[in-house]
Amino acid sequence: MALAIQVVMVLLTLSGLAYLLLALWGARDFGRSGRTLSGFSPDVTILKPVKGIDPRMYAGFVSHCRQDYAGRFELLFGVSSLSDPAVAEIERLKAEFPDIAIRLVECSERLGTSGKVSNLVQMIASGTYDYVVINDSDIAVSSDYLTRIMSGFADSTVGMVTAPYLGRTADQGQALTLWARLEALGISTDFMPGVLTARKLEGVRFGLGSTLAMSRAALEKAGGFLPLVDFLADDYEIGVRIVGAGYRVELCPIVVETSVPGYDFRGYWDHQMRWARSTRDSRKLGYVGLGITYAVPWAFATMVASGFALWSFTLMSIVLLARVCVALAVGVGLLRDGQVLRDLWFLPLRDLTGLIFWAWSFAGDTVVWRGETFRLHNGRLTRV
Repeated sequence: MALAIQVVMVLLTLSGLAYLLLALWGARDFGRSGRTLSGFSPDVTILKPVKGIDPRMYAGFVSHCRQDYAGRFELLFGVSSLSDPAVAEIERLKAEFPDIAIRLVECSERLGTSGKVSNLVQMIASGTYDYVVINDSDIAVSSDYLTRIMSGFADSTVGMVTAPYLGRTADQGQALTLWARLEALGISTDFMPGVLTARKLEGVRFGLGSTLAMSRAALEKAGGFLPLVDFLADDYEIGVRIVGAGYRVELCPIVVETSVPGYDFRGYWDHQMRWARSTRDSRKLGYVGLGITYAVPWAFATMVASGFALWSFTLMSIVLLARVCVALAVGVGLLRDGQVLRDLWFLPLRDLTGLIFWAWSFAGDTVVWRGETFRLHNGRLTRV
């Protein structure tokens, strides 16, 4: 029995090591795929559904106003109520940038369990232009963001352009918790390597909420937003449907930033479990295999199962080297996330918690989203 357990642990470790090598291959391929800008600069509507005040939200708004873009663009903010605290920040933005077309849209109807998608359904009708860009309220971008994102649509087969992102932890003077650091580390060294591996093996067939840029024609052919009002992973679903409508999804080599709150353990648990169960429902077969990607915990389990035999230390050393290479290649090399160097020594803990979240995600079907509890079934949300 002990030998059987040891063999299983070794196989899981070797499978995880193989995945890390695939992730390095995917990172190398993406790093060499830098696209020459086409000069295609269509007029574009930026849609930002908002609810409440998020960390660094206003700075993110400002970054969208400071675009060096040849075409015209407008910013539409959608709120479910004009009493939302975000309204004051939007009015402040309009006063600071009077030359930018900024509009506030009240989305008073709740069309489904997803307030975000419900707002998008009502906002898009107010947009002026034939291309739309959607991202979360706390996303911060560089001044060439629109230029690089919209350049992808010079190819008429492209229906969506999405973008990688990193998680920025608290500014100096704000709470910087262990859980926030683990979240940011996971985005840059776990989630994004997975995205690049999927891109290399099967192409990008999904969207990332950091950027969902679409032509209205592709969006309408894919069925629009209305069918997604009860889905949790709306970014994933709209990408799948655009591919199903005959278009391609392109991952643009520009990195945007999202803000990571100063989570306590409960907040970290709820957010990670929502992500895990959302992914589980969206990519059922692929998610089952996700467990093998956590090579470091499996290598440690191999050491324990082998009675800490010398060869198991060698295997652990190889796995740790591969894991650090992936973290540096993607987190530092591609995303330019300096936080990875700061928190590199947390990698084993991050991978252990990732494996725990993966295993526990099969134990239930509830998620917590902005303080509300939902039951998740086949990607759809119902209130508990």
